Amino acid sequence: MSKVVIEPVVTGRQRRQFFDLPWTIYQDDPNWIPPLRMNQRELLGFKRHPFHDFASMQHFLARLDGKVVGRITAIDNPRHVERYNEQLGFFGFFESIDDQRVADALFDSARGWLSGRGIDWIRGPVNASLNYELGLLVDGWHSPPKFMMTYNPRYYQRLLEDYGFQQSQDLFAFRAGIDIIDSLEADETVMYVIRKAKEMFNVSLRRLDRKRFKQDVESFIQIYNESLVGTWGFTPLSDGEIAHLVKGMKQLIVPELTAIAEIDGQPVAGVFGLLDYNPRIKQIDGRLFPLGFLKLLGNRRGIKTMRILSTNVLPKYQKWGLGMVVLSRLRDDLLDWGVEELELSWVLESNHLSFKSLKRGGATIDKTYRLYDYGDPQATSGDEDGST
Repeated sequence: MSKVVIEPVVTGRQRRQFFDLPWTIYQDDPNWIPPLRMNQRELLGFKRHPFHDFASMQHFLARLDGKVVGRITAIDNPRHVERYNEQLGFFGFFESIDDQRVADALFDSARGWLSGRGIDWIRGPVNASLNYELGLLVDGWHSPPKFMMTYNPRYYQRLLEDYGFQQSQDLFAFRAGIDIIDSLEADETVMYVIRKAKEMFNVSLRRLDRKRFKQDVESFIQIYNESLVGTWGFTPLSDGEIAHLVKGMKQLIVPELTAIAEIDGQPVAGVFGLLDYNPRIKQIDGRLFPLGFLKLLGNRRGIKTMRILSTNVLPKYQKWGLGMVVLSRLRDDLLDWGVEELELSWVLESNHLSFKSLKRGGATIDKTYRLYDYGDPQATSGDEDGST
């Protein structure tokens, strides 16, 4: 029987093989969406990205009979270690053929590298942290993922669990029509909270303003950072990551799919939606150049599916319904755009407030993603409900 050979990625050729492997793994899967190649290279550290200013990674390749059959990345994120005072590392960018020997060898390699840095507890998959793409798809293979959501074969769950990984936290993608906003507003409990909020605060609502795009996006990300301080596993984006996101998102954002709530002229809540660019990314095979960028962003009104990826409220206002207030501002713009379907993702299973509100509004769980742990946690993490 052939032996699995593991190689740390150090050469340019190995980097190319690491990067290209998914195109082999998913060549017969119609639901797989290739990554935006430039973005993927940045997150992997093959191009400049501010995540790597503080985090360390080691990539590994697995071979059988000389052929590349698997890959994994071990990730040491000291910002997480410092925030939670726990010796926890991560793995990500995992791909493998359906062979337990290959998966076991990859997981052993990632754990071994982290152990050499004093870390014996590992969580994943994350690509490359909880602020980017994360989670193993464990239910919902009936359709492709939405923009910036992960996808994997069914057998990956078995590979992880047979190795010994255990469920740490589930994340859900909810599916809904835009009438969910009307449904939530019709909920007596929700409306009571909203009325009380409006009585107490002089809230003004507006779209993101392209004339002050950088300022508005920075404000939204700052709200994101502050609102999630108590959320399970969350580590705030660094200043460098914020600046990088602002620059990268400028062409993708549609102002009509955003809303900002202000009190006394200060942003206190925001909702951020992105069109589902994934069908177009598949058409261009993840290549933005030379013409992919034009195909990606041309006739955006033809895209009728949107992902609401974040609705965030500053902590002092989280119990006052401002999440629903800011979400309600989107309704007329969504109708004008012709949006037909929403995905609200992702929602942690421990975020009871958002989970119950979406269920009451008629949203249904479309996909389930899972984070896994291997090791014996020695410290506790933060509280669980930090966003609305």
